[in-house]
Amino acid sequence: MCVSRALTVVTTTDSAAKAEELARGAVEARLAACAQISAPVTSVYHWQNAVETGEEWQVLLKTTEERYDALEAHLLAHHDYDTPEILATPVLRGSADYLAWIASETAERA
Repeated sequence: MCVSRALTVVTTTDSAAKAEELARGAVEARLAACAQISAPVTSVYHWQNAVETGEEWQVLLKTTEERYDALEAHLLAHHDYDTPEILATPVLRGSADYLAWIASETAERA
């Protein structure tokens, strides 16, 4: 069985409720097999010619390369930031059973 390459995709938002909404929506749509929400993190960044500091919640989603475009489109459609962080990192190694589970949970249903 050929298992597609797994990705971890990270995004951030400015409240726990918004993080939960992004995570739950992606999992319910089977665009991610799992999403983890990290406690508030402090982000320091350039925005509109100023250095800003803000409290954000980080959402880490597990998906596959095949589902990335749909996941990105979903996050962009449901995110309220002008330019949300959406970064994908390939999973180089992992438990075969867990990687197969990610592929199974995110496979498009007929």
